[in-house]
Amino acid sequence: MPNIFTRLFGGRSPVAERKSAQVLMTLRDLADPSWTRRSFAALAQEGFARNPVVHRCVRLIAESANRVPLVAVERGKRLGEHPVLALLRRPNPHQSGSELLEAVYAYLQTAGNAYLNAVVADGEVKGLFVLRPDRMRAVIGSDGYAAAYAYTAGGRTETLRQDTAPVASVLHLALFHPLDDHYGLSPLEAAQQSLDLHNAAARWNKALLDNSARPSGALVYSAGTGNLTTDQFERLKAELELAFQGAANAGRPMVLEGGLDWKSIGISPRDMDFIEAKHSAAREIALAFGVPPMLLGIPGDNTYANLAEANRALWRQTIVPLVRRVTDDLSFWLAPGFPGSSPGTGAATIEADFDGVEALAEDQASRWARVGGAGFLTDEEKRTMLGVGR
Repeated sequence: MPNIFTRLFGGRSPVAERKSAQVLMTLRDLADPSWTRRSFAALAQEGFARNPVVHRCVRLIAESANRVPLVAVERGKRLGEHPVLALLRRPNPHQSGSELLEAVYAYLQTAGNAYLNAVVADGEVKGLFVLRPDRMRAVIGSDGYAAAYAYTAGGRTETLRQDTAPVASVLHLALFHPLDDHYGLSPLEAAQQSLDLHNAAARWNKALLDNSARPSGALVYSAGTGNLTTDQFERLKAELELAFQGAANAGRPMVLEGGLDWKSIGISPRDMDFIEAKHSAAREIALAFGVPPMLLGIPGDNTYANLAEANRALWRQTIVPLVRRVTDDLSFWLAPGFPGSSPGTGAATIEADFDGVEALAEDQASRWARVGGAGFLTDEEKRTMLGVGR
């Protein structure tokens, strides 16, 4: 029965015409790696939109941080109801407070920067809007600090000045960047190389599935001393791609005759340590975000005894510092717009209330026990330290 090789050679000897030796293989030097561009749009697309580890890290941090209730503190008393809290609960007609703060936390993780715009009317702060970091540009004043921010959207640029009253028009929250005076460094940018390795491993695996039957090696022609003609060489390549490449042809047997022999030169996933390399990249991504790999289902380096301990580590080392940083910035920014309810009391401050966080219940119980057992403190001092009755 004729196959692609008998049809290729047309029933005649393939040594009828001799040409220079040709082999169906390509060897090339290792090229320089191709890294994702360090722009916010590129990293967000390759990271948050396409990488499951980054996506889960960002959502886990943002959603967990957003669960922490905020309280206003005025004259040492915690208030559950206050105009500044009402503003944060309903910042604008299009978003709830949870949506706005979740976006702030997520932008800090993906861009290293988050921007809030205050809408002021009649000398009062009436609304808050979160702005996309990639559309903002700091306009630097003579003192080296941002005098305004240029916001570009829909082909238009609006300048938001910082000398407005009672509060600056823009709050710029930025994570620390040692080499930039005006913009922050995100965990996603720090994890860029590990992100590219993880994505490349996923693409390699997908390509392997799509081309599972395409052999990785060389067809060697060894019939006498003859060589394939140019026409035979090109037709053989085309037949191979048509009949043996792609998932639909997976497992299809190849019949070799006419002096053709198959020499495998491929590198197996075991040789590349493919799976471990992907897990290692995933652990490095989680490390950059401050998320224990155990919470993401990543094998290896599970140093915590159980999920509860890993969850506590996430809160202690990542969520609590992040929430305190954001609430401090919000309090500092909004304080001039919300003076004390009575003359001379000073502006209210915004604090995070971690007492109701289930993951920190053990820490709170230990704190209560230590303060309660301090015999040198009065009951009033203990209540003040614990925030009871404030």
